[in-house]
Amino acid sequence: MNHKAIYALYTNVVTISDSVGAFDKDGNKVEIDMNTVNAWIDVEAYKAKRAAEYPPMTEYLDGVVKGDQAQIDKYIADCQAVKTKYPKG
Repeated sequence: MNHKAIYALYTNVVTISDSVGAFDKDGNKVEIDMNTVNAWIDVEAYKAKRAAEYPPMTEYLDGVVKGDQAQIDKYIADCQAVKTKYPKG
């Protein structure tokens, strides 16, 4: 089950069990439309993908400390490439 989608689509759901189902705060089972859940798209998924691929900030800081503009420019270009690869939304 896509827990993130269920929580986003069904705001009354407070607990989810993959084997039993989804429940509200009173323990009542909430009926889930799995077609809707499976069709849900996480518009913020790009954030985790970007974070995983950004170069380490130490590369930028090292360039600043050394006064190496080429290294700084490369860091910025690498970050821009990641942003292009994983656009917002």
